[in-house]
Amino acid sequence: MSREIAVVGTGMHPWGKWGKNFVGYGLHAAREALAEAGLEWTDVQYVAGADTIRNGYPGFIAGATFAQALGWSGARVSSSYAACASGAQAIANARAQILAGLADVALVVGADAAPKGFFAPVGGDRPDDPDWLRFRLLGATNPLYFALAARRRMALYGSTSEDFALVKVKNAKHGAANPNARYRKETSVAEVLDSPIVASPLHLMEICATSDGGAALILTSMEFARARGLNPVRIAGLSTVTPTFPKTVIDLPDFATDAAMTVAEPARPFRADLAHTAYEEAGVAPADISVAEVYDLSTALELDWMEDIGLCAPGEAESLLRAGETAIGGRIPVNPSGGLASFGEAVPAQAIAQICELTRQLTGRAESRQVPSTPTTAIAVNQGLFGHGSATILTT
Repeated sequence: MSREIAVVGTGMHPWGKWGKNFVGYGLHAAREALAEAGLEWTDVQYVAGADTIRNGYPGFIAGATFAQALGWSGARVSSSYAACASGAQAIANARAQILAGLADVALVVGADAAPKGFFAPVGGDRPDDPDWLRFRLLGATNPLYFALAARRRMALYGSTSEDFALVKVKNAKHGAANPNARYRKETSVAEVLDSPIVASPLHLMEICATSDGGAALILTSMEFARARGLNPVRIAGLSTVTPTFPKTVIDLPDFATDAAMTVAEPARPFRADLAHTAYEEAGVAPADISVAEVYDLSTALELDWMEDIGLCAPGEAESLLRAGETAIGGRIPVNPSGGLASFGEAVPAQAIAQICELTRQLTGRAESRQVPSTPTTAIAVNQGLFGHGSATILTT
């Protein structure tokens, strides 16, 4: 049996700060995806919701919330929370149902209405919660993690603040052409470096915002797609593996896993392991990738991702960036959507949005941000805290 499934519909609600309920964003995206697929809501047999934990009980049971809003139809349902990889876990759930023969048509949907400022722990004082502990004991808001990674890159490879700013410049140019992006204005290295420092060496314009937004996919079995005469984009590989990190090497509590992994690297870093597993399942190699959506929570992290997923050797990401090879029109475009630099975080939706973008790139429908010579193989990657992450391979 083929392990591939078809992406036959994509939908998004534009990112921004709209001040509305997250359910409306998800419904907008779901209806757009259904229309693109030429299907009705009643054709959907499985709903995979990606959870948003900052939007009350409906956010914790997102699959049922969206199913109810669309109209109870008897569809199977699931809800997934995996931090920033929630959308990918929802895709994995839908894929499993299709491959098991339990459904032919699945809706995957995620949406968020995010508060302003740094994400904070949910649920008040929770001393047994690693998210609460990292804020209370480490003072480690997310930008601190990003800054530590940037400093590490500077020490290892001689990266400069100008290099990091250039990532923002590239992604802002891509995002300016994306009607779903929140920030649609080009910028310059000087403007980026003139913005306030949040966590040295990273400036305000180099750290993604928190946003409202939604994204959805219609996934089907290949047999269903072929019966309808479709030649769809395929999900050929999907990895949600956990880290292989030897806790005996260094004794730090779980809330410090990210920091520990920079002190004592495993044989293969977590992000590289995610990508390797997806490549292996899809039967492709990094050299086959034509376009990538990587998780640019900060500008420096985009460079780390490029190397960890094999687009270039360690320490070489800056040279590709400076040469324009990671821009649209370059050898390996990275974040043609504009990335989180242009969207901000709508946590449950962002891994789904990556697949929306790559599906449109692989079908030549990305309009003014279309990668030339329509690509045939793409990768989307992201990471949530505490062992969550994903890598997805799409092919035509």
